[in-house]
Amino acid sequence: MTTGHLSLHSLPPLSPRVILKAPLPKHNSTSGARRRIITPPCIVCSNRGQSQSQSRSRSRSRSPDDYHATLKALNSKGRTPRKSLGQHYMLNNDINEQLASAANVEEGDVVLEIGPGTGSLTNVLINSGAIVLAIEKDPHMAAIVSERFASTDRLKVLKEDCVKCHIRSHMLSFLGSIKSLNHSKSRYAKVVSNIPFNISTDVVKLLLPMGDIFSEVVLLLQEETAVRFVESSLRTSEYRPINIFVNFYSDPEYKLKVPRTYFFPQPNVSDFCPIYADKYFQRRQCIFFSWNKL
Repeated sequence: MTTGHLSLHSLPPLSPRVILKAPLPKHNSTSGARRRIITPPCIVCSNRGQSQSQSRSRSRSRSPDDYHATLKALNSKGRTPRKSLGQHYMLNNDINEQLASAANVEEGDVVLEIGPGTGSLTNVLINSGAIVLAIEKDPHMAAIVSERFASTDRLKVLKEDCVKCHIRSHMLSFLGSIKSLNHSKSRYAKVVSNIPFNISTDVVKLLLPMGDIFSEVVLLLQEETAVRFVESSLRTSEYRPINIFVNFYSDPEYKLKVPRTYFFPQPNVSDFCPIYADKYFQRRQCIFFSWNKL
């Protein structure tokens, strides 16, 4: 069985202005034929009338984590996003910058990233001076991000399921090794992740009780999930046991919405950002960015 490569023109458009007006992907399926996603072509590649000098200038100005780089990284391993793993890759590097900024990531910080994917957020964290421990369940994506940052000693990749592995022991060991090398003076680590959305509740349950390890937590979540964590109260029908858990360990609030068109493939839900402050251990912030149905 062979894995088909993604076509350049199967990606969303490059400009955010075009993204907001782009139609939703159309799904065509016939008996005996594979289902494929049709989306508008990349506006960089569709500008056939532009001069070669303009084309070269546009190429030089591309972000190292734009649509083309994501496509190239996936094709290098013959991969397509796996729905079963909740894989949606961020295509707007400005959002990655905001995630890192929300956690106040700076030189020498130790950061846990769950689900690094092709390494777009990882790149921002490393460029900010952080030392990153990345946990990736998909071995193919773990290989991609490991190869991309093979020349730096600021990244360690664990090929494990973050829900099943012992995050506490991994982090304590990682913090100990970093301190022994005098690479970090901080006693605490931070979490900055665009996590797979099908495990968001599980990840929150794992991280919130670890206020003795993490000083700040920034996560990208579905809007429905974040609203449920932040706005539900005893007087609403959406109130669940998870709300008791979240409010016991933190004071949550959300801040930022992110268009779903900034992801590949586009999810079917929306996004925003809450902040958690730990009540019992070191002060901790946890920010959830979520998709906006634009």
